Order: sequence, then C-alpha cells, then structure tokens
Amino acid sequence: MLYGICPLSVVPVRADANDTSEMVTQLLYGDHFEITETRPKWIKIRIAFDSYNGWIDEKQAFKIDELTFQNLQKKSTYSTDLIGLMTTSSNQLMPVCIGSAVHSSELLSHHFDGSTNAKYNKTQLVDTAMLYLNSPYLWGGKSPFGIDCSGFTQMVYKISLIHLHRDAYQQAKQGQALSFIEESEPGDLAFFDNEEGHIIHVGIMMKDNYIIHAHGQVRIDRIDHYGIFNVDTNRYSHNLRVIKKIV
Repeated sequence: MLYGICPLSVVPVRADANDTSEMVTQLLYGDHFEITETRPKWIKIRIAFDSYNGWIDEKQAFKIDELTFQNLQKKSTYSTDLIGLMTTSSNQLMPVCIGSAVHSSELLSHHFDGSTNAKYNKTQLVDTAMLYLNSPYLWGGKSPFGIDCSGFTQMVYKISLIHLHRDAYQQAKQGQALSFIEESEPGDLAFFDNEEGHIIHVGIMMKDNYIIHAHGQVRIDRIDHYGIFNVDTNRYSHNLRVIKKIV
C-alpha cells in the first residue's frame, strides 16, 4: 500500500481521473490518505479522516511511508485561524485555512504560525461555525472560500476533534435522534430530506430556534418542527427530518 499527505492549502478531489470531473470533496493542508490506484498523472486516494474516495493530481501529493501514515493517525492538531500562514522549506509563505492538519508541518519541513485546537468543548461548536459565516456554497468544498452543507458540519466538528462522515446522509446515521426540537442544544445537527425521503441537507443548531447552515452561503435562519424558514424569502427552504445529538 502507498500513502500520501496534502502539502498544499486546498486540493480538489474528483470523481474521475480528469480535471473536468466533478469535485466530490477537498483535501486541506496536512490531510493524509492511502493511495489505492494509480494512472498517468493521477492517483486514487482514500482519505484517512473519513474514508472518502476520489482522484487527485499526483503532483499535488507528497508521498509518505506506512510508519509515518500510522503515526499521523495518532495525532489531531488543526488550525483554528480562519487563515494562517505556513513558512515552507524554501522560506516562502503559504496560506492555510481553518481545519488544516498542522501537525504535519514538521514532516513537510514547514513552520506553522498560528493557533491550534485544544481538547473538545461542545460549547465551542457554534463559535467555530460562526467563523464560516458568509462563506460561499461550493459543491465538494471544505474551506471558508467555498463549502457545502456537509463539508461545513464536518469541518466544524473536526476542529473540535469529533469525526463526522463526509456526506449528509452518512452523518445522519451517527449520533442519537431527539424526539422534539425543544430537546436540542446548540451544536446538535439537524437533517433535512426531499420528497423521496432522502437526506439532502444538514445544519448546526443554535439557541432560540436558529440554525447555521450552508445554503447559497453559510447563513443563519430560523428553524421549527417543519423545517428551515428562510429569513430573506419568508418561506421554508428545507423540510426537517430529524435532529441528532452527536456528542
């Protein structure tokens, strides 16, 4: 088995080995992965954090050995600055965004100048979510410059050292379902379905029946037992399926 790590700020992970293929997720600086297949100019990877699969340009990967991969599995240190700075081995500055795995900087001979997470605290989830406010929606995105609904929730929880799966329907299988919206606490996850009953959206509960979620942009709306009420259009945008307490 071959292994690698992301040495760049943000790298697209695509459905197929082609620059025009759909971006299904992203790697942030320091994310490590298994290499499961190789093609000319491309490698297929399985991301260690969430077991998500996709293709990246081989030039955007730094190869590591199995022992280094296993050691990285034991470390969890992520940047909490919206944008931090990394000094590369050639003494050049490189921006890294919130949620980047900066524990890998020593491995890559880089120096990180910024803040990192401490231990988990549920009360910090909403504070972290607010850092992404007004980030534009981007299918497959995981950075403050473009993020989708489940990438948003995954990153907020990741910074608090909690593992969420990548897609909303996968995240909906985690945690404990609540019977009533009144039982929810800030930081709990709310899931929403379509007419066919498939989970298509997720957001983070706030106090006083508000929710923060990625819909056009990361925004704050009202929520009740029917779903999300968009404060700009004055209509419901999503149908509530379930609220879950993850931790």
